[in-house]
Amino acid sequence: MMQAIYDMIQAFRLKKGWDQSDDPNVLAKSISVEAAELLECFLEDEYKLEDVKGELADVLMVALTLAMDLNLDVKELIETKLLEVDRKYADK
Repeated sequence: MMQAIYDMIQAFRLKKGWDQSDDPNVLAKSISVEAAELLECFLEDEYKLEDVKGELADVLMVALTLAMDLNLDVKELIETKLLEVDRKYADK
């Protein structure tokens, strides 16, 4: 499943030429911008699920792009982080 997602993202980046202009610095900043746009969806008492879905997809696509560009294994990153969090909150 993940490989299919990576392939879709990479094909889109190639089509737009973004594979040539993106670098880790730009992508990290983009994650922050996209996360802020996601947060904006929740500033009102009621949110629109379609807006949330779009903004969450933006965050995920940019984060996965950064992981791909840095040759990071997302599954390994998440497994490692879950272990760290489990140790940190072991009493809970």
